[in-house]
Amino acid sequence: MPISKQDLSFMQRALTLAERGRGRTSPNPMVGAVIVRDGHIIGEGYHQEVGGPHAEPNAIRAAGNRTRGSTMYVTLEPCSHHGRTPPCADAIIEAGISRVMVAMTDPDKRVTGAGIDRMREADIAVGVGLLEAETRRLNRSYIHHRQTGEPFTLLKMAQTLDGRIATKTGHSQWITGEEARRHGHQLRSEADAVLVGIGTVLADNPQLTVRHVEGRQPRRIILDSGARTPISSHILNAEAPTTVCVTDAAPQDRIKSLLDAGAEMLVLPTDSDNHIDLNALKRELGAQQILTLMIEGGSQITTAFLKARAVDQITCFIAPLIMGAGLEVVGNLDTTDVSQAIRLHKTKIEQLGNDFLLTGQPIYAPPITTSPHHHITTY
Repeated sequence: MPISKQDLSFMQRALTLAERGRGRTSPNPMVGAVIVRDGHIIGEGYHQEVGGPHAEPNAIRAAGNRTRGSTMYVTLEPCSHHGRTPPCADAIIEAGISRVMVAMTDPDKRVTGAGIDRMREADIAVGVGLLEAETRRLNRSYIHHRQTGEPFTLLKMAQTLDGRIATKTGHSQWITGEEARRHGHQLRSEADAVLVGIGTVLADNPQLTVRHVEGRQPRRIILDSGARTPISSHILNAEAPTTVCVTDAAPQDRIKSLLDAGAEMLVLPTDSDNHIDLNALKRELGAQQILTLMIEGGSQITTAFLKARAVDQITCFIAPLIMGAGLEVVGNLDTTDVSQAIRLHKTKIEQLGNDFLLTGQPIYAPPITTSPHHHITTY
C-alpha cells in the first residue's frame, strides 16, 4: 500500500493523541486514532483511562455520521475480542471506514492479527507498520509485558558525580535539585508499582507517593523477607495500596499485624543466597498486571536487581556534587574484569536544572568462566 506524506502526518497526530493517556491506561496500551476524509481530520480520539472507551470508538463518535469511505489512522491493531469494551474492529466495520492504517500489530495473543484479519474480511484496505518504531517506544512496557509476562523494570538512581547516594553519616536530602525531583515524581506517576527494600523503609520512612506532579498513585512494594516493616510506617497510609513481600521464614504474628494495618502480603521463594527471588517476584507482579515496575531502593536493592539481571532500563539522575566518602549507589557486582561490566546502550542525556539525567538500556555481559590464570566470581 503506497504511503504519502499525509499518511505520516496523520499517524504522527495519532501518536501525539496516544501520549495523552500516559500513566492512566495500564494494563492497557496507550492508543490514539484519527479519522480523515478528503484530506481533513473529521474525528480523533485516544484511550483516556483503563475501563473507558478505546481510541477507535472515541474517534468514530467524534466524527459522527461522516465516517463512511474515510481512512482511520490508529497506533495499535484494533481489538477483535470482548473485554471491558466491545471489539474495536467491529466498530470500524460498522462505521463504514474503508481504509485503516495501523502502526503495529497488537502483541496480545488474544488480538495478534485477528483484528486486521476481521477488517480485511470486511473488504477494508489495511496497511501495517507506519511509524511502528515510534509506537513501540511509546508502549514499551505493554509490549514487554505481553511478550514476557513480566513488568518492564526501570531502575531509578540519584547520585553525586562520584557515585554516592548519601554521606558516610547517611545524610542524603537533597542530592538532586527540585527539577530533577519533580521529574522523578513524574516517572513514579507513570509506573504501576514502585519498589524499595526494608532498609530504605527503616532508614528513611518514605511515603513513596506522587506529590510534586499530578498523577495516579502507584502501588508501593516493600521487599521485607522478615516482615520487619513498622506498623507506623508512612508506606502503610491510605494514600496508595502497599504490598509487603516476605518469605516463609517471616513470623506469622508480624504478617498478621501488617495485614491488619492494611498491607497486602506476598510470600515469595528465596534464591541461592536466601534472599527473595527477584525473578519470581517479577513473574508474580506480571501476573497481577503490573506493566511498569520502578525500583527506587538504596544500594542493596539496586545491586541485587543488577546482579539478578532483572533491570530493563536505567534512569540515573546525576548531581554535580563530589562527596568523597559515603554510601555507594551500587555495591559489589563481583566484577573482576572490565568485560564483565554492565554497559548501557541507547543512551540519552539531558539537563534538568543543575543536574543531569542519563538513561539507557543495560547489556549484561556473559559470565566469564574461571581458568588457572583468572580467579573470577561469576553472577
